[in-house]
Amino acid sequence: MPCLNEAETIETCVKKARRWLDQNGVEGEVLVADDGSTDGSQQLAESAGARVIPVSTKGYGAALIAGIRSARGKYVIMGDADDSYDFSNLGLFIEKLRAGYELVMGNRFRGGISPGAMPPLHKYLGNPVLTTIGRILFHSECRDFHCGLRGFDREAILGLDLRTTGMEFASEMVVKATLHKLKICEVPTTLAKDGRSRPPHLRSWRDGWRHLRFLLMYSPRWLFFLPGIAAILLGLLLGVLVLPGPFLIGGIRLDIHSLLFASALIVIGYQSVIFAVFTKTFAIEQKLLPPDPAFQVPFKYITLETGLFFGFMLLIFGGILSASALFQWGRQSFGTLDPEVTMRLFIPGLTGVILGVQTIFSSFFLSILGLNRH
Repeated sequence: MPCLNEAETIETCVKKARRWLDQNGVEGEVLVADDGSTDGSQQLAESAGARVIPVSTKGYGAALIAGIRSARGKYVIMGDADDSYDFSNLGLFIEKLRAGYELVMGNRFRGGISPGAMPPLHKYLGNPVLTTIGRILFHSECRDFHCGLRGFDREAILGLDLRTTGMEFASEMVVKATLHKLKICEVPTTLAKDGRSRPPHLRSWRDGWRHLRFLLMYSPRWLFFLPGIAAILLGLLLGVLVLPGPFLIGGIRLDIHSLLFASALIVIGYQSVIFAVFTKTFAIEQKLLPPDPAFQVPFKYITLETGLFFGFMLLIFGGILSASALFQWGRQSFGTLDPEVTMRLFIPGLTGVILGVQTIFSSFFLSILGLNRH
């Protein structure tokens, strides 16, 4: 149980958990990870039968990580110390863990949420939206990403190398367990109104953003790659339409200004795809994400040298088009030119130069990121 100034409820939580262990013949301990309580929560927890460990780093995730590392059991059940979760009814968690599941998630929407236990903002917007995003981004089967009551195999979870120290720890555990293909299931659990008279530590918008930020940062495909591909395809389509000459759509005339916009889409999309490759490479090297065999396949063929080759080819292509535009200007004695003609050479030429330079620099940077791998 993570704890920060929970004097009003910590005894009740510890006694419920202790009683459940004794009544069901489960050999275990109640461990309280306290990250700096000043209201005597530590003494109250110990007197109720818990082992208390001090945690120097502040934060929900920091307390839980320290508690998991200090736990002595094969299985760990974590839950908040605010008396909102039912520690007297943990049978389903133990049953699933003993059946071989490595992460057993509680689902409050299946088990029941008491009136006033969850703010409407969390119940109808925050939890459903963030859970849906997590399910889409990571193909997770979990339907309550943020349930604070969950059980797991201690060694399996420690093997995930969880790092976040705040409320987003709840998402990190589910995401990494899914990516590492742990055996995961859900069981119904209840949520009661907590027994505290003070406001909760959770800050809706701040912590909601931290969860969303984490989900996006752990999915470079959705954050960078897919938007980048979409921008490139849209830019190419628009460019093909207006490159030969003005193009009419429903009475709207698209011309060189649209060609410039198409060029910008291609450059932005290409940069976004490069960011996706950088992020994925760094995350795998730093063990933030598990190795991805499909991601490694292209690197058998895409080396620094091939990247430099294609970069210089783009640079040469762009240089030729730019030189052609300059040659036409020279034929007019560097006087006034028709922009509708010259810009159709200059814009693709400059785009090629930009993409070529990006490719060359990115090839070197990607090789630096992959030095440990090599």
